[in-house]
Order: sequence, then C-alpha cells, then structure tokens
Amino acid sequence: MCRWVAYRGQPVLLSSVITEPSHSLIHQSLHALEAKTETNGDGFGVGWYGEHHEPGLYKELRPAWGDENLSHLARQIRSKLFFAHIRAATGTATSRANCHPFSHGRFMFMHNGQIGGWSRLRRSIEAMIPDELYNDRQGTTDSEAIFLAALAQHAAKDPAGAMGRVLSEIVRLMQAAGITQALRFAAVMADGRDIWAFRWSTDLKSPTLYWKQIDGALIVVSEPLDESPGNWRMVPEGNMLMALGDSAPVIKPFMVEMPRAVA
Repeated sequence: MCRWVAYRGQPVLLSSVITEPSHSLIHQSLHALEAKTETNGDGFGVGWYGEHHEPGLYKELRPAWGDENLSHLARQIRSKLFFAHIRAATGTATSRANCHPFSHGRFMFMHNGQIGGWSRLRRSIEAMIPDELYNDRQGTTDSEAIFLAALAQHAAKDPAGAMGRVLSEIVRLMQAAGITQALRFAAVMADGRDIWAFRWSTDLKSPTLYWKQIDGALIVVSEPLDESPGNWRMVPEGNMLMALGDSAPVIKPFMVEMPRAVA
C-alpha cells in the first residue's frame, strides 16, 4: 500500500512535512508501520499550489529516499496546499506516468488502495471516462481512472457525490464479473482551496487515514508523521473529511450506494 500526506494551511516549506518529521514520508518510504509492505519504493510524487491556478507536479521513478532533488526542492518550495505520495505498485507498471498525485485543471488527487480484479475490469472502468477527459489519461492505474471518472461525474460541483457514484458503479461491475476481491479506497482530492478525503471499502478493511490540526493547519496522512500517534485522529471506516474554505474540518458519512448483488 502507498503512503501519502496532504497539507492545507499557512504557506510552509514542503520539507516541514516530507523530510523533517521523525516519521516523515521519506522515513515511511523505507519503514512504513501501517502498510502491507514496509518499503514503498515504486516512485513518488509531489504536487503543490503556488503562483498558478493549476498545481505544479514533480514525479520520479526512483525511490523517494534516493532522490536528492526531492530534498532540495522540498527545502525551497513553500505552499499553502500540497500533496506528497510514495508508491507501492499493486499490479500496474512502475512508471513516472503512474506516480501520484494526478491533476486535471485545478484539481489534484491521490489514492491508496486497490480495485479487486482491476486487470479484468480496466476496459469497463475506463469506458466511464468521456473522450475529452480520456485524452488526458497519462498512465494505466486504477487510481487515475477513478479520478477522471469522478471528474466526469461533476466532481467540480459535488466531489463526494461524484466519487460515491463512481465507486458504486465499479462495485456493480465487480459483481457482474464475479470478482470477490475487495475494493479498498483511501484518497484525497483538492481544488486549490478545499480538501476532501475519503475512507471506504467493500470489506470494511480500508487503508488507514489520519488527520490533525496544528496552528490552524490541516494535515491528512496514511499514517502519523511522528511518534505521538495519540495526537492524530482516524477518519472512521465509511466516512469522509471535508475542509471547505475557512471552515473547520468536518467528518461525515461517505455515501456509496451498494448495488444489489447479482443472483
């Protein structure tokens, strides 16, 4: 499973989250504590909002711990909202195009989890992406497919509803294909101002998702960045976190309509 962090608050250097904490994302790339694999070395990416409407991205195939450019960039780039992700591939190619985060227009997205039977369902799920968005598909991951399909479901107006509809349709496709593997989904999306984070699965075994506020800033992570896990709150299974405008983060149920099982 991948590891990631999302930050929103007063502008800070990326290094304050990516490299400096005792259990930073760099440390987690070698010593993850709450993932299936301790090592996450299948590439990494960072995305940040700065001087432009769209986020900037830096992705690399090398493991995060072995890329000196990441450390240099993190010490120089300051942002009010940024994502960072280290990848542990789950069946798709290790390539720069498959590294998170993904972006389209002002939106940015990253994911930890899997679609059970992805190789069998890929064509059907990609058919959920209209041509005008499919032309922007860069890689082959289930994560990017979910993101683009959600944008097609009007995520710009209703991110939670769009994401719920997409996951519901994927479950329907899984059922129709007789796939019994789980769909597990822990993800975060942002538009440059607001953040939505989701935790949901078909088997009630979603990847972990934590958050905390400190000095007015919101940090959402796959696992705590320090040795004081009690300072972090877990997003409960089947729930989502919303941080809209200047409002405090809100936890609420994430509604995914489960289709009736195929007889």
